[in-house]
Amino acid sequence: MKTEGRNAVTELLKTDKTVDKILMEDGAENLGRIFAMARKKNIRVQFVSRAALDRESVQKRHQGVIAYTTDFVYSDLYDLTGKEESLIILCDGIVDVHNLGSILRVSECAGADGVVIPSVRGATVNEAVVRISAGAAEHIKVAKVGSLNHAIEELQKLGYWVYALEAGGESIYGEKFSGKVALVVGGEDSGVKRLTREKCDKTLSIPLFGEVNSLNASVALGIGVYEVVRARIKTSN
Repeated sequence: MKTEGRNAVTELLKTDKTVDKILMEDGAENLGRIFAMARKKNIRVQFVSRAALDRESVQKRHQGVIAYTTDFVYSDLYDLTGKEESLIILCDGIVDVHNLGSILRVSECAGADGVVIPSVRGATVNEAVVRISAGAAEHIKVAKVGSLNHAIEELQKLGYWVYALEAGGESIYGEKFSGKVALVVGGEDSGVKRLTREKCDKTLSIPLFGEVNSLNASVALGIGVYEVVRARIKTSN
């Protein structure tokens, strides 16, 4: 798999993941830190022309550097659990790679323990998602499951309170969000599916005051995860 862009490659090099090689644009500026990190980890660096990087680039936004790793390694659902104060994100039909990349980024920034995605009918972690996540994909665990509803049931058995972020529910601002929490964010068009909502313990909504009747999935999740963070900070104080 290719990791492109300065931020994404820098974050990759901070992890223990195996990097096979790095291509760098010959003569490019602002790549010294990445080169030093690669040399320290004994990673092979090959200097090439910008045209060669353009040919290798998937997104055409490589910023002069592309790292090559093995395919993304997914975690098991149970690798995400275990903490008494826990937060897990479940993606119900997120098919847009930009949304998935942004979801990984905001989840990692908020300190979530991991993100769960379905093995079908949803985006997977590829080069585009890694780049859009600005390196967050290298730091947060992602579990791929055959059935999101089964994953919800398993989390509930482990003591998680599972919330669907969807219109028509109670206000998100009234929850305490203590203990083990899982947030389900729905797809770009359909939202959280009816059967999935029925599996959840409660449906929570973000108040909308404009003419548009919905938020982008990653924006809605950003509001949701930081409301969990805010509620927990308030309780701890």
